[in-house]
Amino acid sequence: MPSSVVAHMIYRANTHTLRIIFVSGMIYDYKEVPEAVYLAMKSAESKGIYLNKHIKGHYNYEKIR
Repeated sequence: MPSSVVAHMIYRANTHTLRIIFVSGMIYDYKEVPEAVYLAMKSAESKGIYLNKHIKGHYNYEKIR
C-alpha cells in the first residue's frame, strides 16, 4: 500500500540495516533492525504509523541525506 510519508524502503539482511527514503527526500538508515520488523512494516497498512511506533526510538539510526 502506498504511503504519504515513506517513499521507499530497502532492507540489507547482511547488515540488518533498514533504509527509509521519505517522500520529503530525507534518507535514514536504521541499524540492527530484525528482518521480521522490516517484513511487518512492509505489510503494515500505514508505514508511517508503524515507523513511529516500532522503529523510531527503538533502533539507532544515521541520517544519510
